[in-house]
Amino acid sequence: MSVLATIVICAVLGPWIAPDSPTVQDLALGEVPPTPRHLAGTDALGRDVLSRVVHGARTALVGPALVAAGAYAVATVLGLLSGFFGGLPDIVVMRSVDFVIALPEALVAIVVVGVVGGGYWTAVLVLVVLFTAPATRVIRAAVMEQRSTPYIDAARLLGVSVPRILVVHILPNVRPIVGAYAMLDFAFAFISLIGLSFLGVGAPPGSLDWGRMVYENRTLLFTNPAGLLLPATTILLTAVSINLIGDWLSERPTR
Repeated sequence: MSVLATIVICAVLGPWIAPDSPTVQDLALGEVPPTPRHLAGTDALGRDVLSRVVHGARTALVGPALVAAGAYAVATVLGLLSGFFGGLPDIVVMRSVDFVIALPEALVAIVVVGVVGGGYWTAVLVLVVLFTAPATRVIRAAVMEQRSTPYIDAARLLGVSVPRILVVHILPNVRPIVGAYAMLDFAFAFISLIGLSFLGVGAPPGSLDWGRMVYENRTLLFTNPAGLLLPATTILLTAVSINLIGDWLSERPTR
């Protein structure tokens, strides 16, 4: 939580806490190792690495957050309808889910972004669609478990409308599961977007994206190792932290 809180602070207050401009180039300086002026050194264009990593926190968190929120917003609606009504709605939704799950996520994202264009935000939209399918399956299973409980039977006997049963009674009981799995999907989306940017089909060249920084700074390993290791280590710590928090949330409701 401390690591994630630090990343969030960088994302929100980046322009005020970064030691230097992330875009100003100093071609005469070039790539230099850490100095008191540049704590993590500079990249090949003379840009301050630490400032670029601090500013990159915003891109690193906003995209995955949109993927997780969008996927679970759609998946919650589909999962509620599929799990509660069953029958034809369930068949249509689950066969569509099975089809999407069968697709290789990374390959589909690379092909769509490469063909359609749009870079980072197209990748976000594609991942929302791809992440909706497994989320729908999880929520459907939770709704089916709640559907057969006595309090739902009592609500039906009292004449409570179906929309009210879904929103007021079932949704609050599946919300902890939704939150836990959304956090895990946030981590998967984080890694996916970082990977796409590293491969050159996500964020454009020179953008403040950690994956793009790792790709562009890979040649600095022997001249300024911090220029490569700082964004790479930040990616690792952020991904591990999000996964640990997601695991904790998924275990917490059962205790």
